[in-house]
Amino acid sequence: MMSLFDSFFRRRKSSTRASSQIEADSLNADAPPQVTSLRTLVIVYDPTVDSRSGKRLSEYMHWNRVEELARGFMTDILQTSGGLARYQIVERIDVDGFPAKVDGYYYDAPTYLNVIRGVARPYMPQEADYYAIIRRFNVLQRIASREIDEVWVFNFPHAGFYESIMGGPDAFWCNAPPLKNTEAARRRFVIMGFSYERGVGEMLENMGHRAESILEKTFEGLKGDDNLWKRFTRYEQTAPGRAAVGNIHFAPNSQRDYDWNNRGTVLSECDDWLKNFPDFKGEVRPVTSAEWGYGDIREHHKWWFNHLPKVGGSKNGIYHNWWQYVMDPNHIRHE
Repeated sequence: MMSLFDSFFRRRKSSTRASSQIEADSLNADAPPQVTSLRTLVIVYDPTVDSRSGKRLSEYMHWNRVEELARGFMTDILQTSGGLARYQIVERIDVDGFPAKVDGYYYDAPTYLNVIRGVARPYMPQEADYYAIIRRFNVLQRIASREIDEVWVFNFPHAGFYESIMGGPDAFWCNAPPLKNTEAARRRFVIMGFSYERGVGEMLENMGHRAESILEKTFEGLKGDDNLWKRFTRYEQTAPGRAAVGNIHFAPNSQRDYDWNNRGTVLSECDDWLKNFPDFKGEVRPVTSAEWGYGDIREHHKWWFNHLPKVGGSKNGIYHNWWQYVMDPNHIRHE
């Protein structure tokens, strides 16, 4: 496990390349589940906000250490995917400054601290300039050359980043509008926005919404029972008596957004997804929030990710290992 994090903590580029990433190919109905390993560029915006002490924002505000967040996130993804989803951090870039907004504005330290203390209002428009980052760090060229596959941007409240966003040819909605004019990347890629003011649970939430967007796209051409994604996300409120695993905001028994600590009991086919997919046996059993940590965000999201299918084979032109789509949206055929 430690080898996954070595390059991150050394903060220098690794020459290792991911050998297990799958190219777009013809489906093999008998294919075993494939491992997807993403070479990841990590950009950390952590500006100095106290010139006397030299403290950066994360330390000054007593927020989380990026290293610990990354370690927890990668471990959870590795474990819940059954080892099929892996990240290799090939470079970390620390930026002692604030990211640009879409109109070119930059916070300075005193102004930002007034915002975070509630003394001043956040600057509008809030959105960060993704294209400035893409240009500065040669993202499109590095994606095209397969030097990297994905980008993580660690940031802070009011920095203006989406939880996830997709670029590249035929990019589609990934919990945010696709990045236009990024076809030079020659393949799809995702930029994740992680806040070090939050925890690993919130990182998994970002990943969960990415998974929802990508799997919605993967199954969009299928109707009825053939749309297994629709079946997977059923919960009691919207599908009485037919609850499955739910979505990232709604557990099988949730009555409202983020209602992960609902002690009410409902019948769920979650075990059928975990143990029997794709040959469902019709197994159902009562579940409550005890299944997913009594409302703990990280525990619920790990429970949800653990139920994503990760077995061999395919049906209707879609692999039964859903992780390869979540990790690499290039597996979704171009329309």
